[in-house]
Amino acid sequence: MMDLKNKLSHFLEKKLIEEIISEGKVMNFKEGEVIMDYGKRVKFMPLILSGSVRVMRRDEEDREILLYYLSSNESCAMAYACCMEDKKSEVKAIAEENVEIIGIPHEKLDEWLVKYPSWKSYIFNSFTQRFNELLKSLESIAFHKLDERLIKYLKKKVKLSGKTSIPLSHNQIAEEMGTSRVVISRLLKQLENEKKLVLYRNEIKLLSSF
Repeated sequence: MMDLKNKLSHFLEKKLIEEIISEGKVMNFKEGEVIMDYGKRVKFMPLILSGSVRVMRRDEEDREILLYYLSSNESCAMAYACCMEDKKSEVKAIAEENVEIIGIPHEKLDEWLVKYPSWKSYIFNSFTQRFNELLKSLESIAFHKLDERLIKYLKKKVKLSGKTSIPLSHNQIAEEMGTSRVVISRLLKQLENEKKLVLYRNEIKLLSSF
C-alpha cells in the first residue's frame, strides 16, 4: 500500500490518495487480457499503476485501429466519459504487457472533480493528452506515408516496453494500423533488407541503425 501511495503522491493530494486506496480496487491483468471491451458497461475508470495498455476502436465493418497507449499514472478518457454518462464502451482496452491498475468507481468521479483540485487537473490533463494523441494519429494517417507510420509505431512499442525485441505478429501490426498484413509484411521485409531490424516468428528486433 505504501508503494501505491508513493506512485500517486507526486500528482495527487494526500487525502485523495487515501480515498482512492479506500474506494478503489487494485486489479492485475496478464499480457493480452481484455480490460475493457466493446459494448460492455463501464463500471470503473482504470488508473494504470504499472505496465501499459493499448486502446482500440472498431468501425461498422468490425475493422480495428489503434487509438492510443496508456502507461503508468495514466488513465483512459474514454472510460471516464462512459462512466459519467453511464454508456457502454465504444473502445477495447488490452494489456500490452502485465498490467496493474486501480479501478476508480464511477460514483466517485464527479464527487472528486469538485472536491479535489488535483483530481480535476488530472482528468482535464488526461483528456487533453488523449485528444492530442488522436490529432497526431489523424495527422499521421492523412499526411504521412505508411512506412513512416510503421516506423513511428515500432518506436512507440520499444519506448513502452523498454526493450528492442518486441513480440509482434505482422497481423497484429496490420490490425492496429488499419491496413493489410501483406502490406505490413512487405514494409517490414524492406526495413530488414535495410539492416534496420531483424524479423523472427512473431517477434521483431530493432537494430541500432533503426
